[in-house]
Order: sequence, then structure tokens, then C-alpha cells
Amino acid sequence: MGIFHTITPFIEVMIISVMLNYVLSFFWNTKSMDLVLGFLAFFLILGTSSWLDLPVLHRIMVLIGNVLVIAIFILFQPELRVALSKLSLKGRRYREMTEFDKFLDQLASSVYKMAEKRIGALIALENEDSLDEYSQKAVLLNARFSPELLETVFAINTPLHDGAVIVRDQILVAAACILPLSDDSSQVIKSMGTRHRAGLGLSHATDALVIVISEESGGVSIAREGIMTRGVKIDRFKGILRSVFNPPPRATQTKFSLLEWLKT
Repeated sequence: MGIFHTITPFIEVMIISVMLNYVLSFFWNTKSMDLVLGFLAFFLILGTSSWLDLPVLHRIMVLIGNVLVIAIFILFQPELRVALSKLSLKGRRYREMTEFDKFLDQLASSVYKMAEKRIGALIALENEDSLDEYSQKAVLLNARFSPELLETVFAINTPLHDGAVIVRDQILVAAACILPLSDDSSQVIKSMGTRHRAGLGLSHATDALVIVISEESGGVSIAREGIMTRGVKIDRFKGILRSVFNPPPRATQTKFSLLEWLKT
């Protein structure tokens, strides 16, 4: 036992040297796996120093442990912030709204760019009612929305130019879709072409919002709930789509209703 106590300082020096070497290499090349292995090594050494009664090493490990907690929060603050934001409902709602606003800006830019070039287009934005009845009989795309893809679909003299594009949750589901034509005499006028009648017809049959770009005039129209609104400018266009597809959170509406009930 006396021999063991004699070599104890040398054992502690060797272990401390290995620890310092590992810590320095960790900071020079930080990886998630290195962090996990570092924690395992720390607890292993801490337990070993206590079990073998190595007072100097044990004291050093305790001091390192006290500083290590604060160091982790400082060094990995960006990663911790991202992880916490994923758990936050507020952060999630903000992220979803930002994605929708980005999609809306891209859609509006693409629609009015095609309108300026007098490129006819018919775009159906699916709401609560499923449009599978029309997409399954068309050319399936199932592609993430992008202005370039949408404008390519409606490019003149392309196979997918005729018919409608169905969009569901920022996904281009299908192209060249055939929609039902409307015979509503109160809405259909002589200047309306097949695209306008098809957009109006779908708005009668479903709760979809249909965007129509006139090839003749370059005007943008929106059909919804059996009503065709013509000559829609870009600001109003964004306002209509935002009111339909990005309503206020239900929690806010419930809170407001509860306050109103208490007041009465």
C-alpha cells in the first residue's frame, strides 16, 4: 500500500496531462461526439479519483465541474438557443408565419410577372376541401413551390401550359388540371375566357381560392366562393390570400372571446 501512495502523484500527473491534451484538442476540433465522449471521460475520471482516493485529482475535477456548467452555456449558446426555439410555441408560430410570408411574396411576384408578360395562368390554392379529384387526373408534380417552376409550367408552347396548377401547402401538386366550367350568368360575361369560367367553376364546387391571369389583358382575377374579383392589384392580392390562408391563432381568438364574455 505504501508503494501505491508513492506513485500516486505520478498517476495524477499522467491523468491530468491526458485531460489537458484532450480538452485542448476538443476546443480545436469541436464535434458533438467529442462532447459526449468528453462528458463520459469526465465522470469516469471523477469516479475513479474518488474510488482510488486521489485527493488532488478529485479536487481538480470538482473545480473543473463547477466551471464546466457555465462554460457549456457560453460556448454552446447558439446551439442551445436553436434547441429552445424549437420547443417554444411562439417561436414555431413566428417561423411558420415567416415561411408563409416568403411563399406569399414569391407567389405574388411570379403572378404579376406573368401578368406583365401577358402569360395566361390558372392557379388553384387548396383550402379545406380536397382537390384530389382534379389532381389525380392531371400531371402529378409534387414539387416544392418556386417561382421558377411555376413560371416554367405556364410558359407558352409548353405541354403543361393549358389547364390549372393545384397548390397545397406550398407544394405544386399537379399541372394541366381540368376544372369544371361555370355557367353562372350573374358572374360570367362575354369578355371572360375559359380560364375565368374554370376558376369560377372550381370556386363554386370547393372552397379553393383560384387565381386567374388573363392572356388577353394581363389582368389578375381571384375567384372564391362563387365570386370573381377582377383587376386585383398586388397589395390587395396579398391581403386576400393572407386573410384566407393565414388567419389569427385560435388561442388569441378564444382569449378575445372570453374577455368579451366577461365584459357582458
